[in-house]
Amino acid sequence: MRVLFLCTGNSCRSQMAEGLLRHLSSGRVEAFSAGTHPKPVHPLAVRVMHESGIDITHHTSKSPDQFLGQPFDAIITVCDRAKESCPIFSGAAQRLHWSLEDPAQATGTEKERLQVFRNIRDDMARRVAAFLTQQPGTEHEACAEPGLPTSK
Repeated sequence: MRVLFLCTGNSCRSQMAEGLLRHLSSGRVEAFSAGTHPKPVHPLAVRVMHESGIDITHHTSKSPDQFLGQPFDAIITVCDRAKESCPIFSGAAQRLHWSLEDPAQATGTEKERLQVFRNIRDDMARRVAAFLTQQPGTEHEACAEPGLPTSK
């Protein structure tokens, strides 16, 4: 199975979703991410994923154009703007939309901003786990129990 997560910047939400899907599927699902206006991967996204034992330091931001013509079983948009401007990917069996706030827009102290990133990560983990339980051949114990730390 191949899944592409799309957002605007490909710096936070889609990067976290890609890492979570790879982790929770134990590598059985090929996960990719892209952004309609790619920006560098946000350091707080890297940090909160590291707290969960998931390394996204090697991730880079990509444009959806890099994936045009490739087959995907699911395209999942994780922000409203990406949903509106998503390029057409023919042949994708599923098109899903998860409306999530952009943690990069969080304000306040570093501790407060980190909490926003953690909340998005935890919400995303629940969504990814639920997605996996609905896919034939991807069931795994980790899907029912993501095993991520609770928000700090």
